[in-house]
Amino acid sequence: MIAIKNIYYMLSYAFQVLREQGYKSIATEEFDNTAELCAAILSRGISIQIKRGLGREYLLRNEGCSILRGKVEFADSVRNGTMMKKQMICTYDEFSVNSYMNRIIKSTVLLLLHSDISRSRKKELRRLMVYFADVDTLNLHTVNWNIRYDRQNQTYRMLISVCYLIVKGLLQTNSDGTTKLMDFLDEQRMCRLYEKFILEYYRKHFPELSANASRIPWQLDDGKDDLLPVMQTDIMLTCRDKTLIIDAKYYEHMTQRRFDKRTLHSGNLYQIFTYVKNKEAELKGKPHEVSGMLLYAKTEEEIVPDQEYHMSGNRISVKTLDLNQDFSVIERQLNGIVEEWV
Repeated sequence: MIAIKNIYYMLSYAFQVLREQGYKSIATEEFDNTAELCAAILSRGISIQIKRGLGREYLLRNEGCSILRGKVEFADSVRNGTMMKKQMICTYDEFSVNSYMNRIIKSTVLLLLHSDISRSRKKELRRLMVYFADVDTLNLHTVNWNIRYDRQNQTYRMLISVCYLIVKGLLQTNSDGTTKLMDFLDEQRMCRLYEKFILEYYRKHFPELSANASRIPWQLDDGKDDLLPVMQTDIMLTCRDKTLIIDAKYYEHMTQRRFDKRTLHSGNLYQIFTYVKNKEAELKGKPHEVSGMLLYAKTEEEIVPDQEYHMSGNRISVKTLDLNQDFSVIERQLNGIVEEWV
């Protein structure tokens, strides 16, 4: 379980813009479900973007025109008989609000209007959609979420990211090809948010540390790394000669059952051990102390892992973070990890 308000705090660390003045009132609201929370964030963000001005991009248009503009397509005009209507087919660029990102936002809002959110929120979103009258909708199943951001569209980054969470959390395809709404934010999406939240928390509150999601190179004898998977850490904290590698895990079940006995997920333990040993080998010849941690989000299971193991000269710990409590308690837990490690 996770308190809905804590999802907002997690999002506010993942997207620093939510900590700005225009969004602060959301932190004081009460939400019945996660869809309501994301609808509130999206509504506030769209409102702020409208005040800044909706983003525009040049779109190629090809249509019959009474006034010549751009490139005149004589062959198409003859073929379609537009000259009989005193028009010519023209190809031209139009600086339009019908941009790809605006289409994603409009389509996501229309999806939200069919979800379990309050009438007042729906009314608020419908009112904002008046400004998107010239924006088309698109098929949310085929959206390309790999969008490049620059100075001109940077303000859209958080909006599109929230749209991604909403679409992936609410939309599901049935076997017959129709769509239905499903429970919001599945395990995979929450896992990504959980990782990002922890990383950004340490970046903000412990600037004296180096906090990154760094890759660890394989320490190979012959240098051949064909087909080897990338060792991509969730969080790597570095302080002087100390390194703590944290693998953030958000699962429905923190443990596995084998022969009527509860144990840690073997794959998780093998993974963090591999990360630690390869990082230690990388630092060979320098003063170093490398530790690893599996940081699970607490579930409704009775067992709550909180162990520390010493393996081949390294400390590997397993801890549990309870997200269904006051956020100040979560902060103390995260702070305590650094204090104990340093």
